[in-house]
Amino acid sequence: MGQLMWKTMEFGEAHQGRPGALLADGIEPATVLLDGGSGANFHESNDWWIYSGELRRPLATSLRGACSCGWRGETSYPLSWEEVDHLAPYLYDTSKLRDDWARHIDDVEARAAPVPDDLAVLLDQIEHRLDGLAGDQPLAALRVINRLKRVIVEVGDAAAYVAEADARSGTAIGPGLGLPEDEARRRLLRYSLRR
Repeated sequence: MGQLMWKTMEFGEAHQGRPGALLADGIEPATVLLDGGSGANFHESNDWWIYSGELRRPLATSLRGACSCGWRGETSYPLSWEEVDHLAPYLYDTSKLRDDWARHIDDVEARAAPVPDDLAVLLDQIEHRLDGLAGDQPLAALRVINRLKRVIVEVGDAAAYVAEADARSGTAIGPGLGLPEDEARRRLLRYSLRR
């Protein structure tokens, strides 16, 4: 069934997916300001169920997958308002949209710099081992985590320095990290600030 937002652990908010509403003319409606009834506080929303045609809001006739990076699914799916539970609209089946977004994420991952297989396996093993250690020997787990943080700071700084040099020579860093360019630069900056 439907969810409000879809995320991956690796990309987080940079590639946050959601069902996107479309009007009859195929246009994505503008964000709606919702009056909370208390003073000047307004809440903005682009949740698809807001576009029900009620309270002078536009009427969505179809849905498509959408991502915070700007990607929009090529396929739109008719929206059947008769099947929408107005008390729990998030239960409406948006699985096809999520599948379209998941294919977008697969494409992002395919274009990103590949993580060597042996390192990916090792990271999975470390995560699994730390999960068990946290329950059995929490202080030992915290010592390992502290060591990993030091490694991240040192190696992250070196990698950010080289990536910054590549970026200055014209190499786009966003696709290699699977992120929009502005988010990729912010990530580099976070590692650089730890120097």
